Amino acid sequence: MSYRPLADEIRPTTLDEVVGQSHILGQNGLLRRIIESGSIPNLIFYGPSGTGKTTVANLIAKRTNRPLHRLNATTASISDIKDIIADIGTMLAPDGVLLYLDEIQYFNKKQQQSLLEFMENGKITLIASTTENPYFYVYNAVLSRSTVFEFKPLEGSDVVPAILRGLEYMARRSETPLTWEDGVVEHIAQACGGDVRKAMNAVELLSGAARVTEEGRRITLEDARMAAQRSAMRYDRAGDDHYDILSALQKSIRGSDPDAACHYLARLLVAGDLVSACRRLMVIACEDVGLAYPQIIPIVKACVDAANMLGLPEARIPLGDAAVLMATAPKSNTGHIALDLAMADVRAGKTGDYPRHLQNRHADSAGLEREQGYLYPHDFPHHWVEQQYLPDALVGTRYYTYGENKTEQAARRYWEEIKGKGGSR
Repeated sequence: MSYRPLADEIRPTTLDEVVGQSHILGQNGLLRRIIESGSIPNLIFYGPSGTGKTTVANLIAKRTNRPLHRLNATTASISDIKDIIADIGTMLAPDGVLLYLDEIQYFNKKQQQSLLEFMENGKITLIASTTENPYFYVYNAVLSRSTVFEFKPLEGSDVVPAILRGLEYMARRSETPLTWEDGVVEHIAQACGGDVRKAMNAVELLSGAARVTEEGRRITLEDARMAAQRSAMRYDRAGDDHYDILSALQKSIRGSDPDAACHYLARLLVAGDLVSACRRLMVIACEDVGLAYPQIIPIVKACVDAANMLGLPEARIPLGDAAVLMATAPKSNTGHIALDLAMADVRAGKTGDYPRHLQNRHADSAGLEREQGYLYPHDFPHHWVEQQYLPDALVGTRYYTYGENKTEQAARRYWEEIKGKGGSR
């Protein structure tokens, strides 16, 4: 008998055995009602690995009388699709086929388009799964003919029933009594990062390597910790998780939460992504702290330089300083907002000629520089003199508004006193 992984051996046979996903598979969940109706449309399942996408596809196959074909887009080709299409209408598939296409994001446009005609006439019912956002990776023609269901990451508590089922199955198969210490189930559930497949792999490994005792074999919490270390990390530098962690890091610092900032930075560093962590911290310094604490930019730059010089694991020390400092610093986005507004005007064609007195002297004939009319601010009290700087077409335009933080308000008061304008803008 050939070997089958535990995850396949005890794969759920009913919807009630599928862990999590109550939002779509609960008693009144839409996907459950679709499956129970037996009338299956084209479907796209989107979510992390190990959250039940393949399991649900198998359960759907049981509700239809169509032959089930499985393809993985990482290895399948056009010829594999042609072989499936060739069966349609024959004795092998008189009423069409159910095609489960895993990792559809790896199919190019031509490969995806080859399915369209048969999806349209109902000869192929497509159930595709992807770990990436389908609205980015699945072509519109396929997407418009399908219903998308998101499979959400599982919590540790969601995975506990599956782990218990796996341990009990391994105990029944064991020639000697198999037991486990208190805390083993909970630790595996927490460490698997919401991936049932990872949890089942850990159960199988620990069951096979259980310690021999006088009473039989026993899985210890120490072994569970060793087997499951770092397995909770879900991170793909080219996938959605990469951008989600970076986004969460920036939003946590912007929201002045140093604990969340440390958490998301830790996830980047444990995954070894020093480059992305450094780059994003520099962006945050300029975008979210900015003029409220102008010294933050050279400080974070120094931390980033130190981190790159040290490398991991020591790089965590200056980067931790940078993250906590920015999370607890005052915030301002006025500088880059002002520039964004100015760039929008430039892109819209709102420019105009440079004021004559701002042009470079090369525009003047030799000896006629004074005709330019430029007033040199350093020759005046407080190094300021009133003159026009914006083009004629933009005179009076305001891009920058002083932030409410102490630094920018001090600058506002300083210039209001010198310029004698009073009031704020």
